[in-house]
Amino acid sequence: MKRLLGLIGYPLSHSFSENYFREKFLLEKITQWEYRAFPIQSIAQFDTLLTDYPTLEGLNVTIPYKEQIIPFLDDLSDTAREISAVNTIQIHRKGDKIHKTGHNTDVYGFAKTLDRYDIHGGIKTLILGTGGASKAVEWVLKKRGCEVVFASRKTNKENSISYAELEKISLKNFQLIVNTTPLGMYPNTEEKPVIPYHTASTDHVFIDLIYNPAETAFMKNGKKAGAKVVNGLYMLQQQAERAWKIWQGDTSHSL
Repeated sequence: MKRLLGLIGYPLSHSFSENYFREKFLLEKITQWEYRAFPIQSIAQFDTLLTDYPTLEGLNVTIPYKEQIIPFLDDLSDTAREISAVNTIQIHRKGDKIHKTGHNTDVYGFAKTLDRYDIHGGIKTLILGTGGASKAVEWVLKKRGCEVVFASRKTNKENSISYAELEKISLKNFQLIVNTTPLGMYPNTEEKPVIPYHTASTDHVFIDLIYNPAETAFMKNGKKAGAKVVNGLYMLQQQAERAWKIWQGDTSHSL
């Protein structure tokens, strides 16, 4: 019987993770592992999932459960605890007991993205959205000395402004704009965060954590204004490889 890994979230029609690991296993001739998508409609189904699939040894976690999953876990890595968001779960079974440890590999993926595209620290950044992914982005940026401001529908945290307020000001105050919301994700590809795109320029970098489609409406509008644009595919690949190492027993947290 194959050892099982998977992805939980809802919906999962946008996700490339299942195909990514299937192709990885084929390419690297890894035959003892299988990866599946589990589109659970409620986080309350998590414990049932673990019971129904006794060979399940690890999970990735995506929207909307990166924060909701935490009460269901037995332990957190230092990074996941600091961020209060989990995207990777290590599952250890001993008899009838199941021990679940939460990790965050989004921080690794985002840091590698900044490195790949030569995006340096110490810059002022606007993060769109305040969900689980935004916490990983904020953590990495602050470690690199960046000043961070959040934009969301509700200004319920420090250093945050509403989208309505953002419409009244210029993006010129920010060098990096990061979209951590699902706006523009397949199949709703025409959606985008409501920001003053016309105030962007060649001095800006737009990073979208979405990777499906490859170029979102957010990126298209940034490119139209002259900004450098980056999607979330490389971040996905890097965080997935870090998750794979964790499932293999490497739980070091170096970026």
